[in-house]
Amino acid sequence: MPAHNLANSIGGNIASVHNALAAQALPFEIIAVDDGSEDRTSSEISELCSSYPHLIHVALKVNSGKGAALKRGFERCSGDYVLFLDADLDLPIDQAGLFFEVMKEEQSDIVIGCKMHPDSDLSYPLHRRIMSRTYFALVKALIGLPIRDTQTGMKLFRREALETAFPRMLVKQFAFDLELLTIAHEFNFKVAEAPVTLVFQPKAYGFKLKSIARIVIDTLAIFYRAKVLKYYKSIPTAELPEKRPLVSIIVACPAASDYLSQCVAAVLAQTYAEFEILILPDAETEQDWKDARIRELPTGPIRPAEKRNLGIEAAKGELCAFLDDDAFPTEDWLNNAVLYFSDPDTAAVGGPAVTPPQDPPLAQVGGLVFANPLVSGGYRYRYAPGRVRLVEDYPSCNLIVRTDILRQLNGFRTDFWPGEDTFLCMDIVHKCKKKIFYDPRILAYHHRRKVLLPHLRQAGRYALHRGYFARKFPATSRKISYAIPSLFVAGLLFGGIASWLWEPLRLPYLFSVAFYLAVTFLFSFSFNPAYWLLTWVGIIGTHLVYGMRFIAGFCSKHMPETKALFDHPSEVA
Repeated sequence: MPAHNLANSIGGNIASVHNALAAQALPFEIIAVDDGSEDRTSSEISELCSSYPHLIHVALKVNSGKGAALKRGFERCSGDYVLFLDADLDLPIDQAGLFFEVMKEEQSDIVIGCKMHPDSDLSYPLHRRIMSRTYFALVKALIGLPIRDTQTGMKLFRREALETAFPRMLVKQFAFDLELLTIAHEFNFKVAEAPVTLVFQPKAYGFKLKSIARIVIDTLAIFYRAKVLKYYKSIPTAELPEKRPLVSIIVACPAASDYLSQCVAAVLAQTYAEFEILILPDAETEQDWKDARIRELPTGPIRPAEKRNLGIEAAKGELCAFLDDDAFPTEDWLNNAVLYFSDPDTAAVGGPAVTPPQDPPLAQVGGLVFANPLVSGGYRYRYAPGRVRLVEDYPSCNLIVRTDILRQLNGFRTDFWPGEDTFLCMDIVHKCKKKIFYDPRILAYHHRRKVLLPHLRQAGRYALHRGYFARKFPATSRKISYAIPSLFVAGLLFGGIASWLWEPLRLPYLFSVAFYLAVTFLFSFSFNPAYWLLTWVGIIGTHLVYGMRFIAGFCSKHMPETKALFDHPSEVA
């Protein structure tokens, strides 16, 4: 039972569910999950636990969405059958018996409540019926689910269906139900529908235009993952080892900051408990971290690679997990990463560094630019979730590596920055002959630089090191995808000169420029016109800056920024 801000009714609703189930003389448990409520919902549930021995209380520190609440609840449950039930009881518990009857009759793995079932009894506004039918038509066209409703709050599952679906899920909020049922369908779990009696209860949050847009975006993303990327079937099945390895989380930083506090708080909220945190500031932060797993190792004003190497030396764990101090992981970050190290040939894993939704608008646009396929191309998975894959190069803002491999390679190169992570990954793959996996579930949020100048400065540094690596260490960097912006800049410059000198080239040149502007404009689409325009300008600016700086790096005898220290969003905002 996921609940959010239901202090006034949660006690009575839990009592109703408990009494109804107890009357059936069947073994049961109730998992009440408080999804970061601002009222007394959590304390109300906690107080009820002494009265109801079958009640288990799960509390999320922040509001994370219904999907996240259900997932955490499932982690605590032990039943062979799992019933989802909204805590506001818009669908009364006495309808659950019918769901079990349908599951038995249909020999199904999942039974969902269906508002469009001919036997359903609804007191439902016309506009909500229209919305439901419209959404169903969209889902049917895109994903082809053989059902007529995905959003009704009561659902019954055999445990195996959820054990398959939950580890593969990315959506935690609006389209959670659709993703869960899509995954179940992909893995051939049978879904049946049951009629419901429903009296409409307006939710406190309502259905705002922004929420509708988010549902559409999430639905399209699920279609893309299921039908284009084949993402859900790419997730390997693995279990955590009985003896869980200790993970040393290494956070290099210049000093204490709000970002660092956010990073540490997110690590402490991990569902995987076997870790230590090594914080490497220039000088003592004078923070009272209040957790014995945190160690602070002041380093003096040295570069990030040098700090990380000191962290590797001090690490007690079998694995070293690297996070930038302006990044923070999701709660399942370590849980999903450690799964891969049951394979001795896997040396490292990484995951996407997604722009936090709390970032200011100009930083959000910076994230949109990096995540745009016209900017990151085949490497877009670094900024937005993609399918599971083997990679040869991955950034250290979200990277977990075996400690013995790191020590064998003497850690990171310290004679240039950025790019030390590229060299490390190159050695892992080509010297050690080990594998690096990417998995979108190993997700961290990474604060972005604001467009335009801070973003372009960062893009220029990326390009400079990549151009230098393309010439000096071609194994992972001399690829046409990295050189495309430089070819674009060269074409723009020399094409302009040629068209000015020879008139017959002028019209084709102008047409090519217009075509480029049109394509980048379309690929910049956003429901927010300001975001659309700024993303468009950001894409063009990134192409130009990256193209020129890549050439500069390729022509350099050494990295011009070898003495750089930190580039922090708070410093360049």
